[in-house]
Amino acid sequence: METSTNSSMSTEAEICDGLLIHGLDILKYCVADTETLGKYADRLNSEKLSYQIPKSAVDVSNWLIPDEYKNMDIERLLIERCPVPNSQRLIQELALFRKYDMIIVLKAMKYLVDTMRSENIVWGVGRGSCVASYALYLLGVHKIDPVKYNLPINEFFKG
Repeated sequence: METSTNSSMSTEAEICDGLLIHGLDILKYCVADTETLGKYADRLNSEKLSYQIPKSAVDVSNWLIPDEYKNMDIERLLIERCPVPNSQRLIQELALFRKYDMIIVLKAMKYLVDTMRSENIVWGVGRGSCVASYALYLLGVHKIDPVKYNLPINEFFKG
């Protein structure tokens, strides 16, 4: 499959949607010149566009995790694990997890990490956008400290 570099093939709205979904690193292959790409990126930043909120609440009844994890106070657990200097970052992340109705994801990740540890299953150090989440770092999902490397949380939520 060949990638087109002709900017006239995409409308401004399509390019802006692409920037929101994929970020600049992917769209550089879709837009011929970096000046045009920068213009669209600046426009998105100036409009302070937000990520879409799910249309309905997540139905946790069909998630295959034990009730003890579904019912745990994951926010309290994370706060207890968080060093005081990083508490603002964690509070910011937890607010975003609540906003996007993703607290259940933290509970599911806690269950997966606990299960893998108990079964001596080895998993990777971390890759992709999840390493931008300090909450996932505190849970042990990955071993990359996003605070240490100054990774912005929006890298995780840009989806």
